[in-house]
Order: sequence, then structure tokens, then C-alpha cells
Amino acid sequence: MQDKTKIVISVILGVCFVLGAIACGIAFYQAKAPTKTVSVVGLAERDFVSDLIVWDFNYKTKDMNQKAAYDQIKKMNETVKAYLISKGIPENEIQFKRTQCEESFRYEYDQQAHRSFDVFQGYEMTQSVRIESKDVEKVENLYNDIAELLDEGINVNTWGPNYYYTKLADLKIEMLADATKDARNRAETITKNAGSHLAGLKVANMGVFQITAPNSSDEDYSWGGAFNTSSKNKRASINMRLTYYVK
Repeated sequence: MQDKTKIVISVILGVCFVLGAIACGIAFYQAKAPTKTVSVVGLAERDFVSDLIVWDFNYKTKDMNQKAAYDQIKKMNETVKAYLISKGIPENEIQFKRTQCEESFRYEYDQQAHRSFDVFQGYEMTQSVRIESKDVEKVENLYNDIAELLDEGINVNTWGPNYYYTKLADLKIEMLADATKDARNRAETITKNAGSHLAGLKVANMGVFQITAPNSSDEDYSWGGAFNTSSKNKRASINMRLTYYVK
């Protein structure tokens, strides 16, 4: 009886050993087998209109007497401020920067084209002004009419205004969701047509957020992210790279 018991125990232990070996072999095979994945890139684009305009300009005066030059620039500031307010720009949207003062010289040259001496031309005062407003159209009209200050003896030096969007953070979050959804749809289409299905997300990487002018042919995307400020109408784009496990 004891011999039969020993035989049964031996058989059971042997079966357990074989099953354990098989299980270890399967686990080893699965660990060594290549993991099936699919990587896709989802894209989201959104056109929008800027809701903030920033415009910088300056004007200058020059006099042999520094105090006289400063008095002139102060008078010009009063004239410019009154003009801007008359055009509907609120006083709190007008920023007068610190006045810059530089000594101006004319360089004299001898017959050998060597600079021989400098002739003092006076003190040049430069006043920079910034307008920052959400009334984009009003500032654009002002930009087009600023030459009217010539009638007051003020020659304005200006460049085109810069345009921004104050709700950019919210827009970026919405576009991330759209890009992720687009990537998911692409992955599902690929795996479905291949006779497989998605098993779970392995990794997600966000691409660069780009802001360009719509339909621009002379504006390049960049690795660091383009950020157009010269166009009122803008196009934002972002992509998401997702990698899924596949079964």
C-alpha cells in the first residue's frame, strides 16, 4: 500500500514538474517574442483671429542745447497723447517709454578717406510709444492715419503692429484633445484593416505647437515652434504621436 502511495505521489510530482516547465517555457517565449505596436501621428489645426494688438512707434527731436531738446520732446508728447485720445485710444492703453538721449555727431573725412574729426550736431531725443489694445480695428485705423501728425511737425517712425491671442492656453488644450482623437482614429483604422485591435496605449508624445499665417508660402515651421505675430488672421497646428500595443 505504501509503495502504491509513493508511486502516486511520484506521478503527481512528475506531472507538476512537466506543467511547470511548460508554463516557464511559455512565459519565456512571450517575454522574448517581439511586442507588436503601432505608432501614429494625429494632427489638429485651427484658424482664429487675434484679439490683442500691440503697436510701437517713435519720434525724435534734436537741439544743440540738451534742456531745449528735452522741452521739445515733452511738448511733442503732449501733442501725441492728445492726438491718440482724440482717435478713441484710452489713456491707460498708451505707454510712453523712457526718453532716450544721445549726442549726435557728423564725421569729417580727409582726402585719404580717413576720419579726421567729429563735428557735434546736438542732442538727439527719441521718444518711444506703445499702444496695447483689444480694439484691434481701431488701432489698425490709427496706424493707417498716423501720418496726420506731420501737420503738427512730428515725423513718426513706425513698423507694422503685432497681433496676439489672449486665449491661447485654452485653444492649445482643445487642440491637444483633437490631435489625440485624430491619432486614435488613425490607429484604429490601421489595426482594423490589418485584422488586429488596439490593446492599450504605450506612450504619447506631444509635438510642437505652431502658429503661422493661413496659406502662407514664405513661412516655415520650426523645431522650436513658429509664432507669427505679424498677421491678424492666424492658423495654429499641433500633432500628437501615439504608440499603441496591438493584439
